Amino acid sequence: MKRFHVNVSVRDLGESIRFYTALFATEPSVRKDDYAKWMLEDPRINFAISQRGYAVGVNHLGVQVDSGAELTSMRDQLTRADHALIEQAGATCCYAHSDKYWVTDPSGIAWETFHTLDSIPIYGADTDERPTPSSCCVPAEVVEARPCCTAAEKSASCCA
Repeated sequence: MKRFHVNVSVRDLGESIRFYTALFATEPSVRKDDYAKWMLEDPRINFAISQRGYAVGVNHLGVQVDSGAELTSMRDQLTRADHALIEQAGATCCYAHSDKYWVTDPSGIAWETFHTLDSIPIYGADTDERPTPSSCCVPAEVVEARPCCTAAEKSASCCA
């Protein structure tokens, strides 16, 4: 079964956790110093927020699947939707180890489709540095494909 995924970059993590905990009427299922995630059943959504130096707002959208077979099926759908499919096998990001595919919609919004294999104790490879467009989570190729970004915006990570 698929689960809709939303990742929002926030200005104040503590304030945002309080807000979304009240909105969803439940505590986050994952809570870190720079990240929180709610795995909700009603509505069925993987809703994550992070404070990682990206522009405040929607970072990316996605679909989480429960199996490798579902991920393969989604890859086929994504290929039909966008020729610039980016594969990340064994990605380490957002405190998880996952296989994933990325595409960019016509408006420049990054879409991630992924199958989580395991949880990990770190956010990703960039944990000791300020994120850049090429760092976790949205791949540089996806950022580069976004029509909304100017060269200055890309270097400032505002489109990531």
